[in-house]
Amino acid sequence: MNERIINSIGVGLWLVFGGLLFIFWLSPSPELEPLRDARPKPGPWNGNYKVKGVRYSPMQVENAEGYSAEGWASWYGEETYRRPGGNTTAMGESFHPSRLSAAHRTLPLPTNVRVTNLENGRSLNVRVNDRGPFPSDRNPSSGKRLIDLSAAAAKKLGFYRNGLAWVKVEVID
Repeated sequence: MNERIINSIGVGLWLVFGGLLFIFWLSPSPELEPLRDARPKPGPWNGNYKVKGVRYSPMQVENAEGYSAEGWASWYGEETYRRPGGNTTAMGESFHPSRLSAAHRTLPLPTNVRVTNLENGRSLNVRVNDRGPFPSDRNPSSGKRLIDLSAAAAKKLGFYRNGLAWVKVEVID
């Protein structure tokens, strides 16, 4: 092959690669798009509650500002979505595993949080609109998890297959 053809192919590949990078740079990141309004709303979902004999007291809004914690994240989705009566969140909103949402035991509902998978560095913003995770009869240690994410959020954070990831959860405006 002559040198001119090889150089043309190399230049062409660089142009394609550069064009793809430019398009990627211009594309909005879906994880960082603005979230729905997440000002906590009055309702029974922000009052004290009890699950399997354990009492929980959701935080007041002012105590949630600046909240940051590390812990285990798990995901929930298909099994909850298909269960009779299991397709609504604690706030009464429609739950679908393909949407970004989360459950937390004590953050005011709703609250926007940034979740970072500390195992791979991936982050996304998600709206907390449900309560959990709680211990289950099949898995008593599930109540020690910090946050439950929808299946879609777990996929974006890269732990859908593993089921668990060590994460950082931060309340955002």
